[in-house]
Order: sequence, then C-alpha cells, then structure tokens
Amino acid sequence: MYDIIIIGAGITGTMLARDLSAYKLKIAMIDKENDIANETTMANSAIVHTGYDPAEGTLKAKLNVAGAKKYEKICHDLGCKYKVVGAYIAACGEEEEEHLKTLEQNAIARGIPYEFLSGKEARREEEHLGDDVTMVLSFPTTAVIYPWEVAIACAEVAVNNGMDLFLNEECTAIDKDDEGFTVHTGNHDFRTKMIINAAGVHTEKVARMVSDDPGFHITPRRGEYYVLDQDAKYVKHIIFPVPSKTKGKGVLAVPTVYGNTLIGPNSDFVDDLDDNSTSEEGLDYVRKNIRKTMKDVPLYRSIRTFAGLRPTSDRHDFVVEEAKDVPGFVNAASIESPGLASAPGVSEYIIENFVKKHFDLQDNPDAVMEREAPVILSELSEEERNELIRKNPLYGKIICRCEQVSEGEIVDCIRSVCGARSVKGVKKRVRPGMGRCQGGFCEPLVLNILARELNTAPTDVVLDSLRSLILESENR
Repeated sequence: MYDIIIIGAGITGTMLARDLSAYKLKIAMIDKENDIANETTMANSAIVHTGYDPAEGTLKAKLNVAGAKKYEKICHDLGCKYKVVGAYIAACGEEEEEHLKTLEQNAIARGIPYEFLSGKEARREEEHLGDDVTMVLSFPTTAVIYPWEVAIACAEVAVNNGMDLFLNEECTAIDKDDEGFTVHTGNHDFRTKMIINAAGVHTEKVARMVSDDPGFHITPRRGEYYVLDQDAKYVKHIIFPVPSKTKGKGVLAVPTVYGNTLIGPNSDFVDDLDDNSTSEEGLDYVRKNIRKTMKDVPLYRSIRTFAGLRPTSDRHDFVVEEAKDVPGFVNAASIESPGLASAPGVSEYIIENFVKKHFDLQDNPDAVMEREAPVILSELSEEERNELIRKNPLYGKIICRCEQVSEGEIVDCIRSVCGARSVKGVKKRVRPGMGRCQGGFCEPLVLNILARELNTAPTDVVLDSLRSLILESENR
C-alpha cells in the first residue's frame, strides 16, 4: 500500500514527487509514456513567466508568482540550466499601449520588476523588433529553462529518495474503498491511500474514473513552433505581442538556453488528446503573426517544427483541488501556461492544503534534495576535457557533431537513475539529434550505443514509445 500515487510524470508531477520525497512517505509515480516529461512538458515555450499576466484573484496568478521565485534555486540545486533573458511585451499603437498599463498594475501589485521602453529604445536592444512597435513593457527577470531537464532531475531526486517510478503504465480504471484506492493499469494493480492526478490533457479522463462530475472539462489546445538554428541568433529577449483573450500570449520569439530560437505558437483547440502533429494551417498562422512584432524573421534557418498540447479547461484557471465526492483524490488539472513557471507553487499548494490534511508529515532524514549536474563536454575548458578523456576515453569520441556530444555523455545518461531507454530519451538528456542535421549523422550511432548498454538487439531499440521501432529486421 502506497501513501500517495502521482499519476503523470510531467513537470507538475515530478516537481511534486521531489518535494514529497523529503518526507517519510511511500510514494509511486506512474505514467503511460516510455519516458518522463514526454507530453506537455516536452513541447512548450520553456519560459519561467514572472507572473504579470494572469488575472488578479486567480490561482494562476498566485501560483505563477510563487513558483517563479523558486526556480533559480531549484535549478541550481538540480544542476539544471536557468538563463535570465528578460521579456519584452511589444505594443503597436495607443490601444495596445493602454493594455500595457494593466500589466503594469499587475506587476506593481505582485512585486515584479519592470520598465517601459519606447519603440526606438527597444530596437536599440532588439534590431529585429518590428517598425510598428511603439512601446515595450520590459520584464528583465524573466528566464528560460530546459523543461524536460528539470522534470527528469526532479524524478531522479525522488527515486533516489525512495520513490517508485513506473513508466508504460496507463491508468485504465480506479476503484475506491474504505482503505483507499486501487489504480489499475494494463500491467499492474496499485494500492494507495491518496491519488494526485497530474495527467495533463488526460486529467479529466482520469478524474472521471472516480467521479461522475469532476467539476472541469479539458479541451486540448495545440501550439505549433519553428526551431531556428543556433547560428541564427535572432533575439536576445523573449518578444511577446500584447496578449489577447482568444489567442493567449500570442506568437513569440524565444531565445533558448542552448542558443536556438523558438518561433510560435499558434493556439488551436483539437479533439484528440494525443494529437501533437503540426499542420500547414497552424505553421502558416505562426509565420504570418510573428510579423506583427518582428521583422526579417529567418524562417529559412528553421531546423525543425513541433507541436505541443496544453490542457485548457472551461474554468479558465488552474484547477487544484480535492474532489468533492472523493476524499483523498486531488486534481492538478488545467495546468496550461504559465504551468511550467507555476510548478513549484502548485507542488507547495498541494502539500500544504491537501497532503497535510491526510498525513502527519515527518521529515525523511535520508533525503537528498540536490543532484550533481551531468557532464557537458562542450562547456568544459580544454584542460578539463583532456583530464576527463584521460580518465575515460569515451568522452573523447564525438557522436553528435552538431552539438558536440560525446559517447561518454550518452553512456552516462543511459546508466543514470531514470536513465534513457530510447533514442528520444537520449536526445532529451544530452542533445544528440537537437542540432542542424536533426540526427541524420548521429542517430544510428546512438541506436547502437543504446543496444549495447541495454544489452538488447538493435532491432529492439525504439525511437520513443515501445511501439516506435526504428529497424524492422537484420538484412545480412
């Protein structure tokens, strides 16, 4: 019998798992995917929003501000990337300038640093800012992270502190009795006293397994992006248009922690909970609408497009509450933007308001909440690289030329706690395949390393899910 089962291994679930592992609790986390952070956390803008945008009085506003303040220390403790780049909200004309004043009032009320710049002043900093931009509201403390890196690191800490992680375990049914819950998957039945439902776009589906009326309805909202080559170096700050009620934060230009630029997203409701495909219409919308705030957009330098799904609900706010008719079942639902930035706040809110209601929490004296940062060969000095290679020659064999990733780094990420079990899993952890050739050179090499390290045949190595076999058969 577990004390708590977390359903969903995205940023919300993993952040919560890390925090809960600091206490004497028997915890498990289950996810239907073949890896951690494989859905919404895998495909978003990667921004730690400071909290100026959500409407006053909402849970979004409260938890966004609380979460954003925690991120720098969390990333430091976990050895994860955290880069302060600042954000410009770009207004075109007097009507949009008036809306900036509303955001200014939010910033004042929430203690968020800001400043106004004229269009001319802003263009001195951002040469590609559109000529129609007349005023900019700057939020200099806005940061970007590597979302799945943080989620994986949180899961590693939780597992090291005693949590059980079960991947490829899709929740198919939940039974409630006087002692707790039985969570059924295709492979196992898990017993637990409490459930925290952090299943992203699937939260409503999971909630309806125990409640006829969960109190919210999720409709996935798809956002599509272009990824520009690192050499494009298009923007230094995150560039937002003035937000709208219908299209959210709009089409952005976002510098990433590794030097690429994201251009997107659009915002389209879809029916399929798993439809993260890109579309001609969606990418055309991105191409047209980025021109509202930016000029000379080098989309010809795009190396990839991708799409992600946001779990939007009819409540128009985060839904973080215990089911009224099912004590011990907590929903963390509708965690759309700024859900990434809010994750530490959501975790704290759940523990303070619901977990402590059911458990007398005692500190786990053996818990270690930090994680040593993995080796990134390309960021080391020549002297440091040479010393590392002397100790382990695998660090001297470059597998991914675009990102300068060595075999030693790939082996490390496979052998680590919550290690990679697929080509995409390796890509998420140490970046082979993230560069200009998108794995054209290194993917076969990564596949062979996975086969060797997992002691399996190359034909059994998967791209992502267990169904995504890369090689059909041996031909000689």
